[in-house]
Amino acid sequence: MTAPAPSWLEAHLRERLRSKPLLLMAHAVAGYPSLDDNWRMLEVLEAAGVDLVELQLPFSEPIADGPVFVKANQEAIQGRRGRTSWEAYFDLLRRAAARFRFPLLFMGYYNSVFRMGEERFCERLAGAGARGFIVADLPPEEARSLNACARRRGLDPILIMTPTSSPGRLREIAAQASGFVYCVARKGVTGKRTDLSRGVEGFLARCRAATPLPLGLGFGIKAPEDVRALRGLAEIAIVGTACLEAWEGRGPEGYRELLSGLAGAGGR
Repeated sequence: MTAPAPSWLEAHLRERLRSKPLLLMAHAVAGYPSLDDNWRMLEVLEAAGVDLVELQLPFSEPIADGPVFVKANQEAIQGRRGRTSWEAYFDLLRRAAARFRFPLLFMGYYNSVFRMGEERFCERLAGAGARGFIVADLPPEEARSLNACARRRGLDPILIMTPTSSPGRLREIAAQASGFVYCVARKGVTGKRTDLSRGVEGFLARCRAATPLPLGLGFGIKAPEDVRALRGLAEIAIVGTACLEAWEGRGPEGYRELLSGLAGAGGR
């Protein structure tokens, strides 16, 4: 049987991998610290050579997120600098997709998708120029209708593999995944640094056995040495909390320095 053609996103990532050994994906919360700050972040991300960006829709109970992103979600929702509505999110996404070279992904939680409706969610996401989505709390057995809707509109559902998943469970996840797979480096929530010498190589080998898709590793990637440690193990290093901590602690210039160092560690 002939293998299905890769999606646009998978093909794009594989093309990027022809010229660099490890790609870099970054994360931003829409509306935090402000929508204007988000735009400045995106400008820095492009200048640093980031390959892929997940843009999070703020949610009141972001269960996969650690304290830094929980705070960012709450402040974006409470609207100290202007509440981040669905319309504001899609406007930012639409403008960013038209302006920047890197692909953009929705990141969020299923309650938001459910409230909008799966068909309308996928239609609006595709219309705004997104290439896929990460819905962190939706298990694959509950995601079939959403994933089918996504593929009809050229969107990739990015599914999550964890270290606690059995080989059979990893195969179940792989059967619905496209674009790439998000591999979680450890149990728990985002933010805490991960010791990449403790079980990560074996975990990624199990993920590799389950899927031919590119593998991205996230949760606790903080510094250039973490990114360098992933070369030859994964295709994408995923960085989130460290970026927001740099922006909050050292402003745009600190953010720029961190992203440049992370991107450089992936190789050119």
